[in-house]
Amino acid sequence: MLTQVKSALFLVLLALLAACGPAEPVRIGFVGGLSDRNSDVGQSGREGALLAVEQWNRAGGIGGRPIELVAKDDAQRVEGAERAAEELAAAKVEAVIGPFTSGMVVVVAPRLAKDGILVVSPTSTSMGLVGKDDNVVRLNGSTRDYASAFAKALRARGLGQLAVVWDVRNRAFSESWLAEFRRATKAEGGEVIASVPFESGPEVDFGAIVGDALLSRPDGLFFIAGALDVARLAQHARKRAPKLPIGAAEWASTKQLLELGGDMVEGLLIVQQFDPTDTSAGFVAFREAYFNRFQRLPGYAAVAAYDAATALFTALAKRKSGESAKQALLANGPYPGLQQSIAFDATGDTKRRMFFSEVRDGRFFLVDGPRN
Repeated sequence: MLTQVKSALFLVLLALLAACGPAEPVRIGFVGGLSDRNSDVGQSGREGALLAVEQWNRAGGIGGRPIELVAKDDAQRVEGAERAAEELAAAKVEAVIGPFTSGMVVVVAPRLAKDGILVVSPTSTSMGLVGKDDNVVRLNGSTRDYASAFAKALRARGLGQLAVVWDVRNRAFSESWLAEFRRATKAEGGEVIASVPFESGPEVDFGAIVGDALLSRPDGLFFIAGALDVARLAQHARKRAPKLPIGAAEWASTKQLLELGGDMVEGLLIVQQFDPTDTSAGFVAFREAYFNRFQRLPGYAAVAAYDAATALFTALAKRKSGESAKQALLANGPYPGLQQSIAFDATGDTKRRMFFSEVRDGRFFLVDGPRN
């Protein structure tokens, strides 16, 4: 009898010890291109999300539970994205921050939907993701928004006959961007007179690609690609047509473009998703915290990922019993972003301010663009 009592007391003690142990973490997935040719975007995004996680954990986490970031690399490849989605589903994450390109979102989202896992994409813009009541919410505008604004900006500069070079490896984004740019340019009285596709890779003959684009004798050359490829394309454009105006879609607006492009990207017009010169107290505090943690300044992916994490964690902290992560996210907004309020519509889409910049003296210099 005494032995049974001791056994019972031992089991009670174990239960009490378990109850006093560390709380089960809230697991949040992350998917980004951490090893591909344009890995600066994914790495910057991971750092922005990680900073938010660390700050929330210092403040007590979500309902007293620490947040654990489970990061996966999609390598900007279908097979990489599929593997990342499988591993995150197996890890039973509450939601996923990322991916950062539309091409990877369309791969990851259907697999995660099978397990009811929300995808919070900080930067994707493809029209194929807009207006859908699915498991994806986006913190960015659409390719229609960006392409329309750029068509107006180029027309205001007197450019109407444009040649476009675009990367098919992120086809969901680049093809959508090109289609919207054609439409918007035509509406402004101009025309896309040539489009030259290529697939990003180390063996690409960028000289030949630029040469093909210049055969149409455009008055402006536009690139829809990541920073590394835009830097290479700009170098060949400057050699062949030094005075020809050049521009690039927002995908390329990272520090890597400035570092690799050098003098060859001077004068390039680009649109960004945030204002790096912002002097508001909240953004300055974020920028300082980011620099102290990672020893570099934040790029657009870091800002967007931090905003995505902030909105997601706030929603999970306020989630009611029985609510899905998406229901909580849509029900508890708008959320305070670093530079703007984040308000989702009924399908999980939102708008984001645009900031037109021109590369001058090795940095992004804000210039006037269309109001949005």
